[in-house]
Amino acid sequence: MTRSISGLLFMVLIIGSLMMGVISYGIVFCIITAIMMKEYLDIVAGKKGMVFQKIIAIATGISLFVSLLLIFSNSADIIILSIPLLLLILLYISNLYIKQFNIHEFEEEKGLQRRKANGYELFPSFVNGILYIALPMSLISLTGYFTPDPSLFTFSGSTLISFFIIIWASDVGAFCFGSAIGQKFGPKLFPSVSPKKSWVGMIGGLACAIVAGWILSKYTTLFDFSIIDALILSAIINIGGAFGDLVESQLKRNFGVKDSGTIMPGHGGMLDRFDSVLIGFPLAIIYIKLLIV
Repeated sequence: MTRSISGLLFMVLIIGSLMMGVISYGIVFCIITAIMMKEYLDIVAGKKGMVFQKIIAIATGISLFVSLLLIFSNSADIIILSIPLLLLILLYISNLYIKQFNIHEFEEEKGLQRRKANGYELFPSFVNGILYIALPMSLISLTGYFTPDPSLFTFSGSTLISFFIIIWASDVGAFCFGSAIGQKFGPKLFPSVSPKKSWVGMIGGLACAIVAGWILSKYTTLFDFSIIDALILSAIINIGGAFGDLVESQLKRNFGVKDSGTIMPGHGGMLDRFDSVLIGFPLAIIYIKLLIV
């Protein structure tokens, strides 16, 4: 019950913010980006380690999100990207002052071997957090401005709402088919990273994603693409989302973490909910920009 309620509230928050306009979207997704970056950095550097560097990295991600949203809406010049760039430079410099410390000395999880690490060793992980989380989250703002007329810069959340409906349908399909059939029959998808995921679940998720995309394109005005493009986009979101899920699973397995956080009861962290989005949505956007718009 707790899982269902938190999942429903999450869906209402996402769809509601997109329907209310660019300001509500910007606020909600900016906060989500910051939460995901904090969860990621807590995983790679410990919950209490390198606090100043975490703050700078999160600020860099937030400024990148806001900067690109303003650029996409034609509200700012590209020079505004100097803000995240300056913060990134500050992050580089701050690592000079990090003393060697025990990378897991602040963690209480059993089974993790402690080892020494310094700021230089961990710095790539901090930059990766910006590339892995903040950059894709910033790019999806572009979906609000897909329009045949480049002179129009009115935000619309319809495309992004469709993306979320497709990825949710994919998740439900993968879970149902994987639980009912995949756990008993057929090969596993990537057993070394996620032992429970199966090819049956993957195919079931793909089928549900394609059906959702077809319904959205044929019977609603949300997914304003041809049937063929809608089906291709649905497949891209599903396949990219599956890899996004596996990438985060590998991250958590590498650091001995079950969930990225606890902000969503029954679901884990925000990164656990958006792992599919981080790869699936940017790939769909690339397809749209290259072949449609």
